[in-house]
Amino acid sequence: MKNNLLRNGLAAVLGAAALLGVAAPAAHAAANFVIVVNDAPLEGFNDPTPVAPVGGNPGTTLGEQRLIAFQAAADIWGATLTSSVTIEIRSAFDPLTCDAASAVLGSAGAIWVGRDFPGAPHAGTWFSGAVANKYIGFDSEPGTPEINARFNSNLGAANCLAGRPFYLGLDGNKGTAIDLVTVLLHEFGHGLGFQTYTSASSGAFLAGFPAVWDHYLRDQTLGKRWIDSTPAERVFSATNNGRLVWIGANVTAAAPGVLSLGVPQLAVSGPASGGTAGVYAVGTGVFSNLTSPGVSGDIMPVTANAVAGEACGPLSAVDKLAVKGNVALISRGVCAFTVKAKNAQDAGAVGVIIANNAAGAPPPGMGGADPTITIPVVLVTLGDANLIRQALVRRSRNKSGVTGTLSVNTTRLAGTDASGFMLMYAPQPFAPGSSVSHFDVSAIRNQLMEPAINVDLTHSVTTPEDLSFELMKDVGW
Repeated sequence: MKNNLLRNGLAAVLGAAALLGVAAPAAHAAANFVIVVNDAPLEGFNDPTPVAPVGGNPGTTLGEQRLIAFQAAADIWGATLTSSVTIEIRSAFDPLTCDAASAVLGSAGAIWVGRDFPGAPHAGTWFSGAVANKYIGFDSEPGTPEINARFNSNLGAANCLAGRPFYLGLDGNKGTAIDLVTVLLHEFGHGLGFQTYTSASSGAFLAGFPAVWDHYLRDQTLGKRWIDSTPAERVFSATNNGRLVWIGANVTAAAPGVLSLGVPQLAVSGPASGGTAGVYAVGTGVFSNLTSPGVSGDIMPVTANAVAGEACGPLSAVDKLAVKGNVALISRGVCAFTVKAKNAQDAGAVGVIIANNAAGAPPPGMGGADPTITIPVVLVTLGDANLIRQALVRRSRNKSGVTGTLSVNTTRLAGTDASGFMLMYAPQPFAPGSSVSHFDVSAIRNQLMEPAINVDLTHSVTTPEDLSFELMKDVGW
């Protein structure tokens, strides 16, 4: 079997995480995990700093509490997965990249992968070491752990998200700290196989063979699974935001019991819309006030009253005439989203579209709150805004013939495409270590395996809270 194994640092080389496997599930889930400490004396898990027990974690030193939290996260996965072979996680705390405003919390991935072992569900296909051992029935790489995991030892210190350390309790009562167990569940998921071993940046298969992940990843624009695509098509697909989906039967069937109905959107139509007509993804904020069936009006750009139409002050007489009873198109700029929206509302607009001022997709969310804003407000990508602007060139002072409808599509689950398949993370520009091997950020409720940890996550990897285990079942766990 040695010829069919690749070892050492695959997560770092491939820059992400994914799940691999495909075995018939047993009647009772059980898998044993062992944390293999990889820290030097007096650091990480060996840090003797005295601490008080917290949130169900009885440890009395910092190192001891860290180890208890690690084992607790591993046990959650262990109670969900089924394997007769112990899964070892080589673990350490190290100083990782961070500054005052952001930080790398941790990383994990498979140390080795295998293919064409006895009972493999797909021939010529890579599986994570943990999944390979599950099928083989014994530890085929004795002395080599299956997963490597590193976490930020500096978190919460000065210039490393100061004041926001890891919360080491087991009860989820993290307050403003960052819940370590949640982070561990996410990263261990990657090491267990929630990732592709295909390079999403070059499109190349690992050593010429696809990952089992690639059997279930489909680009809806191309109409192809990754396993059937060319390297160039996979590169395109990795940034084809809103069109890269997971077609596994378990995730698809379980999604309605986990995700919320309702997808915010902008629909463009009308006699002058031409090639601009269609449905656009939007970013929203707490003040967005989107409803179904929503509001409609001619899209009219704000142009005269501020630099680049930013609407950071009261609208001019020309712009008031343009937006009254219509949907205002405003450029993102130096003032708050709520300021722009309120100025448009005061001028009589029935809705607001804010055009992002930097390239990239999906459109980001909007911060801020203002209870006096009552009209719907959305944000679109710079590329989409420029398409809409082209259709507005031939307009009158108060009509464009290009209709914008700001609404919520109540027929779609948040985080799925129009066919009901789960969207995968494929932003523009490409995000090394995140693209392709995560669920998309549009999912509501938020999912454990999105590229960023959300504050409302629980310690669950199963339905009705989470779809992670459903994806694991799709690929064989």
